[in-house]
Amino acid sequence: MINTEIKAFNATAFHNGEFIEVSDDDLKGKWSVVFFYPADFTFVCPTELGDLADYYPQLQEMGVEVYSVSTDTHFTHKAWHDTSDTIGKIQFPMVGDPTGLITRNFEVMIEEAGLAERGTFVIDPEGRIQIIEINAGGIGRDAGELVRKIKAAQYVAAHPGEVCPAKWKEGEETLAPSLDLVGKI
Repeated sequence: MINTEIKAFNATAFHNGEFIEVSDDDLKGKWSVVFFYPADFTFVCPTELGDLADYYPQLQEMGVEVYSVSTDTHFTHKAWHDTSDTIGKIQFPMVGDPTGLITRNFEVMIEEAGLAERGTFVIDPEGRIQIIEINAGGIGRDAGELVRKIKAAQYVAAHPGEVCPAKWKEGEETLAPSLDLVGKI
């Protein structure tokens, strides 16, 4: 799926106290994160979403929009947002996918359960998937690591001919792949 264009979708999201429409077109023209999780009112999910909410201002400064997605409805997202202190701090759109179309488009549907895997997708401004992370249900994700990976993806996109080595952080040395480096690293 890396470097493939995202598939078309339309959905309703809960965002800043309102229901809004979201489509694949909203993910184009800027960097986006589509953050799938199994279900509202659960256990690991609020820890992940709360962590992501803490990093949301930094992601916004980086020109990145976040869309959390589960197979719950937008109504359920509102109820969870209104009743949980952790979820109440979320400022990014919480997309409802009760038909599972978006979840299937990104190939993270657990068919027998009707729920999404813990899948994270970073989409570039052209609507192409640049990063994919999928975790087993019991393993929560780290938004700080996601931010690091997005910075690397943005750097590589802005600097053709350069790549970011393992554990690269903003401001550190990159590599320019060439014959001279073969066997020297």
